[in-house]
Amino acid sequence: MRLSASTDHSQHSLEIEQHAPISTWFHIGGIAEKLAKPNSSDELIQCLEIDEEFKVLGEGANLLVNDSGVSGLVVSLQTQGFKQTELDTAAGVVRAGAGVALPALISRCVRDGLGGLEALSGIPATLGGAVIMNAGGAFGSISDFVLAVNAIDRAGRVHVFERSQIDFGYRQSLLNQLIVTEVVLQLESGDIGEIKSNLNKCMSYKSKSQPLGKKSAGCVFKNPVLSMQIDEIGDANTRVGAGKLIDRAGCKGLAVRGAQVSQVHANFITTTKDAKAQDVIDLISMIQHRVLDVFGVPLERELVIWGDHELSNKSTKDTI
Repeated sequence: MRLSASTDHSQHSLEIEQHAPISTWFHIGGIAEKLAKPNSSDELIQCLEIDEEFKVLGEGANLLVNDSGVSGLVVSLQTQGFKQTELDTAAGVVRAGAGVALPALISRCVRDGLGGLEALSGIPATLGGAVIMNAGGAFGSISDFVLAVNAIDRAGRVHVFERSQIDFGYRQSLLNQLIVTEVVLQLESGDIGEIKSNLNKCMSYKSKSQPLGKKSAGCVFKNPVLSMQIDEIGDANTRVGAGKLIDRAGCKGLAVRGAQVSQVHANFITTTKDAKAQDVIDLISMIQHRVLDVFGVPLERELVIWGDHELSNKSTKDTI
């Protein structure tokens, strides 16, 4: 069912879909009470007038939606208005909308001889989502290439942030309360053959170390910093792989109904066609408790969970 939302921006007509499915890479979970797909900044501001706390939907690659669904408004920026891309190959500058799919942007940059971004190959995200969470992996992070970010705050004000103004850190940017609309990246012109070779190396690493053919949402947990030395894991004050901790705690292959810890990479949870979001939530909690019991290390989710009864993001004894 679709309704038309009219506001003071009378020249625009924003359609609101009621009780709409939310597409995620898990292919499970509930629906959105309301879903909008604005095609311009004006229509995005209309969304804020409807619900200033709306949730922004990207590729759904690191998202789990509770089985009960999401109240309020969900906004998708995967429309043509937010998927425009401009490349200045001479200067190595890329300007792209927040709704552009990161893999597609990487492919275009490689074809045009712009190198650097291929380090993020295999990360399924929109550009806006990648910037907000500072997406990255073994070969680098999106913040390595950001020149500027255009965004709208929850009051409808437009902002332009230079790289030096953005507090990027491990899997965070502190832009979460803003709606990113456009990103400017600085890449380097180079030999197309060499850039393609780098891309292939990155993808080969991903295919061997991650369950790419399964229904999952990427890494479930952030890699923690150890507060003390753990033999065969790491030294105090060093960041270690959450997958190693989960594996060493005996969780690889652990399953709760339709959700299972991947046998390929223990920081991935895969789902079957009969899985429910609650299966993943219960498995997450089980993993957190076991790692805390075995190593004394709390695991914080990288996976985003939407829903009225969201699981706490911290590993504590009372999360169940």
